[in-house]
Parts: sequence; C-alpha cells; structure tokens
Amino acid sequence: MRNWTTGLALAAGLLAATPALAGHHADGTWVGSWTASPHAPLTTEGPFAAASYDNVTISQVIRLSEGGSALRVRFTNRYGTAPLHIGDARIVLLDDDGNEIAGSSRALTFGGEDGAVIPRGAPFASDVVQLQTRDFQKAKVVMYLPEDTGPCTCHLTGLDTLAVSAPGNHVDSDFEPASTGMHRAFLHTVEVLSDDAQGTIVTYGDSITDGVGSTPGEDRRWPDVLAERLEAAGMEYAVANAGISGNRVLSPGMGESALSRFDEDVLSLPNVTHMIIFVGVNDIGNRYGPERGGPGGFTLDQPQIDVAQMIAGYRQLIARAKAEGITVIGSPIGPYKGAGYWSEEGEAARQAINNWILDSGEFDATVRLDTAFADPADPAQMREGYHMGDFLHGSDAGLKAVGESIPLELFASE
Repeated sequence: MRNWTTGLALAAGLLAATPALAGHHADGTWVGSWTASPHAPLTTEGPFAAASYDNVTISQVIRLSEGGSALRVRFTNRYGTAPLHIGDARIVLLDDDGNEIAGSSRALTFGGEDGAVIPRGAPFASDVVQLQTRDFQKAKVVMYLPEDTGPCTCHLTGLDTLAVSAPGNHVDSDFEPASTGMHRAFLHTVEVLSDDAQGTIVTYGDSITDGVGSTPGEDRRWPDVLAERLEAAGMEYAVANAGISGNRVLSPGMGESALSRFDEDVLSLPNVTHMIIFVGVNDIGNRYGPERGGPGGFTLDQPQIDVAQMIAGYRQLIARAKAEGITVIGSPIGPYKGAGYWSEEGEAARQAINNWILDSGEFDATVRLDTAFADPADPAQMREGYHMGDFLHGSDAGLKAVGESIPLELFASE
C-alpha cells in the first residue's frame, strides 16, 4: 500500500519527521484508526458558516477504532487561503467519563519543533508519539492557533465535542470552554501503530455514512457498529469513516466529489485493505428531485447527469482502488422515498444504478445496506423508526441495522 508520507515531500518541515516514521514500520502495522474527511467552507454566514479562529486553543474529542503502541496525527489545511499556524499541540487519552487520564498527555511535535506552519492546500503530520492506546480509546487533540486562520478546513458533521478557549494558549490545561461546536477543524487522521492490525477498512460515502441522525457523542454511526462487530469477532481492523454529508459521486458541493477526493481521503490512508462504497443518493436526488440545494440556502451546481455517467463514476472508483490492491465492496443506493428531493424519475435512476451495482460483477463483493434500511412493505422508502424523520438519514436503530447487516466473512484473512 502507498504510504501517504510519500505524497507530502513538498510540505515544509515534514521531511524532518520521515526517518522517525520509517523506523517504526518493523514494529507493527500502521492503520488509519480515525479520520474525518475535510471539505471547503460552505457559506460565510448563517448556521453553516465556516468557523475561524484567532489566538485561541481548540480541543476535539475522537474515538480510535484500533489501538496500538504509537500514533501520529495528520493535520490539514487543504482548503486554507493562507498558511495555517499551529503554535502548540498535544494529545491526551480520556477515561469512560471523559476525564483526562493522568500521565497520558503527550506533546505533538513537528520535526522536533513545538509548532508548525502548514502551507495552504497541504496536509501535515506530527512526529510519532509513543503512547499505548486500546481499541475504541477516546482521546482529545488540543491545538493552539495563534493567528487568524480564516475560514477553516473543517468537517461539518463531527458528532462530538469541539471546545474553544478564551484567548490565549491553554494547550497544557483542561480549560473551561468559551464556546463549543460539533465540527472537526484542521484535523484529518490519527494513524496508530498496531502489532495485530490486519489493515484499514475505509467506509466511503455521504451523510448516511457520516452519521447524520445518530446520537452525538455516542459513536452510533454504522461504521462504528461495524468496527465493534469486527473487534468482537477477533478481527483486528481499523475502520476509517470517510463519509461527508451531502457528498456526491460526480459533483462537488458539500465536499469535493467522491471522484475528486479519492486520493486524499482513501489512498492516502495507511494499509487500506478494503473499501465500502455507499454513495449516490445526492447525485440522483439533486438531479431529478423537485427540491434542490444545500444547507443554509446555498445553491448546488447540478450538471444534467444520467445513469450511464453515474456508472462510469463508480467504475473509476473501482479501478483506482483495485490498482492499489484494495478489495472494493459496493452497496446499492439506499431508499429515499418521502425525502424532499425524491421523485419517480429519480427512483427509476436509483433502480437502474442498483441493478448494475448488484449484477455487473465489477465490485469484488456487494452488501445490501439499502435493504437493511428498507421498509419491507415498500422497499423504496426507509422503515419506520429507521430514519430521523426525513426518510433519508438513519436513526440510531437504522444505522445499527445497517452496521449489523455486513457479513464479516468479507474481511476474513486468506
């Protein structure tokens, strides 16, 4: 598998960390234990306005899917309009009550330096940190941002706490938040060195994969359910959730299209062995539905796509993943009758695309995430209680059913 560090050679200061990274490969397998795919700022005002920070400290709670003996954190300034200054940073482990575990705090350094200047458009890795973590370990990443960041490179649907301090550097204290949010800011991936990991499984999709509709802070997205089932079965995989709410296969809008962001959000993760593709409802909903547009009232550019173009897009994802030795698992697009952008024409497109996904033989395997959501009396819509009230996004119960529907035999080692 590609090591994502090879693509970062132009990022100032990163090469200084490369010898340390290389020295750890013999001690286990690097996996993408947690990820949040970033996207460009959506709007400049309203409830979805991009956050910006200046002379404050922010902390973000994450949950690792696979533990290990060491880790490194990849920050991101992918959509920044100027260099991003990180003045100071650390990671600390949390107990089951959300309290910091004494003795677990570690400084995050960059080529041995306390801070970093991340060029616009770039990822940036911390040095390797020796820190023992367990599977499903909760942790907090804290960073001091001494200068105006501009609209942040964020992931909108964080579903866990982001805390913002009063002015100043509070990295080394458990500060009282001046404000909180639930997005991810400048944080892309936490990679873990595990002595028993079998690899990284990437779940690639839209808001249904991202977890919209699930209970914040409770880790009830369907990829979380899958990760827990794998662990219970003794299958040591990291599960990296690369969903973005509103994402589409062919067109940008809320995040770059699945085709455009594939290298950064899938191929750059370490030791990816499998990928589950569950995306496409936003393409056909916005193309054929009576209601179009994104949150906050902004308008999405929507080309007049058709079924053949959608299939061509999936074929591109399959080919690019298989070229890297990744097993590609596809799911038909889920039911969405009753959602604001549903139409008979869109339903016909969904059925045509789904027939190809199931019958073409071009995926290495298929799973039926669509039928796990579906109402048996009307498979074009989601089952009562399995959606959040909008016939589109899963509830905790619906997402649990989806996560439990995936055969674990797909991930068995040969």
